Amino acid sequence: MARNVKLTEGQQMSESQETVDTRGDDRIELLRADANQDGKTDLWVVDTDGDGKADLFQFDTDGDGKVDITMVDADEDGKPDEVVDGDGGLPPTT
Repeated sequence: MARNVKLTEGQQMSESQETVDTRGDDRIELLRADANQDGKTDLWVVDTDGDGKADLFQFDTDGDGKVDITMVDADEDGKPDEVVDGDGGLPPTT
């Protein structure tokens, strides 16, 4: 499903303007993690359709606090259906 994303205060679009299609319009963060233990979030696991299953995965790979890679698992089979540079038009909430 294609959709327009309205950024709320405190959200910024990444340098990449590439957007991804998700299962829904919600952003329910199931997990935020500090994978490299530098004290900053660098992994976001998100449910976009409210079914409790992750379908959006975002990674900050360089430690600047911005999403560098976004993966969508639209059919929730555990395999990415789409991978883009940047936040895919879906920046994490701060």
